[in-house]
Amino acid sequence: MRKIAIVLLTVLSGLAAQSQPAKSFVGTVAGFKPETAEVEIKPDNAAPVMAKFSAGTIAQKIAPGEKDLKKAEPIQVTDVAIGDRVLLTLEAGSSNVRRIVVMSATDIAKRNEADRLDWQKRGITGIVAKKSGNDITLKMKTPAGDVEAVVTVAGGTSFRRYAPDSVKFAEAQTSKLAEVGVGDQLRARGQKSDDGLKVAADDVVFGTFQTKAGAITAVNTESKEIIVKELGTGKTLTVKLTADSQLKKMPNMAGMMMGSGGRAGAPAPMPGAAQAGTPPMPGRGAGGFDLSQMLERMPAAKLEDLQAGETIVVSSTKGARNDQLTAITLLGNADMLIRMASMMSGGGSRGGGGMGAAGMGGGGGGMGGMQGGMGDLGGLGMPGILP
Repeated sequence: MRKIAIVLLTVLSGLAAQSQPAKSFVGTVAGFKPETAEVEIKPDNAAPVMAKFSAGTIAQKIAPGEKDLKKAEPIQVTDVAIGDRVLLTLEAGSSNVRRIVVMSATDIAKRNEADRLDWQKRGITGIVAKKSGNDITLKMKTPAGDVEAVVTVAGGTSFRRYAPDSVKFAEAQTSKLAEVGVGDQLRARGQKSDDGLKVAADDVVFGTFQTKAGAITAVNTESKEIIVKELGTGKTLTVKLTADSQLKKMPNMAGMMMGSGGRAGAPAPMPGAAQAGTPPMPGRGAGGFDLSQMLERMPAAKLEDLQAGETIVVSSTKGARNDQLTAITLLGNADMLIRMASMMSGGGSRGGGGMGAAGMGGGGGGMGGMQGGMGDLGGLGMPGILP
């Protein structure tokens, strides 16, 4: 009787294992253990999982963006690399990999770069001024002053919107024309007119952004948070940084002038302005200001580079709390930019026009203006939508 019970238990255990559905999930390759043929996968929104390759593991590769798994091509498990995105299917009741479908991190990076360049070439960015039927009018700042551009949408136009506290362009959520509001920053891509002021949009991405400025009172490198005293209001703000936040730091303009032969006490040149013997930045006339292009040319900074007392400017989406920001772009050592923006907004512009919002006409993201008790500092643009 005991032997029968053992046999029956064994059979039932086998049937139970067979009845368990195969477990599949999407994640990112985080590491390997070659000696045990194991791979570490970090699933989206879950704890890391260790899985084991076997002789029967099916390994395939698919192009970024492709949704038809029938188009996956066979590869070797040794072709899988850290950072790759994968669809992993485990054998029922075990940690053995039945199938792994790979989307190469290298291919994803190439796709993203090509997409970014296409947004620059066929895109337009501005602040929504009004909507009328299928037309969205954008206000854009240029060295010659404000101009308006019209984005025309159709039934096939794709709409995506930045979620509150979101940083990543890729995480923008499906939306619709009705959700676009006056004051939103909007970026459209499609068939663009020769003058760049009309676009028949294939894709639209938009969001409600804010730009804040203040002096750093504390930096916490462990939690990746910065405590800031907001300029104009004195309110305390907490700025959170993520792996996707863009962090840059302005050079010391006075030091640059001294190093380039400028006399002591002479005013530093406006960032982005053409100087003697130097051509203006692409997409701008001489003296034009393009913060987006200027930021692109700056090397990335580190959180450790920021110090208490330093003035920063930060752009973010509007989140659930007014005193907390998740930085999309953070610019350190920003005193000069704030002074220039204050001068421009106060009518102190010289020689034709305020400073252009970042990326207007050049494809970069641009913020509508600075808020937070500083008055209208709309001449200063901070990148918000960054493909």
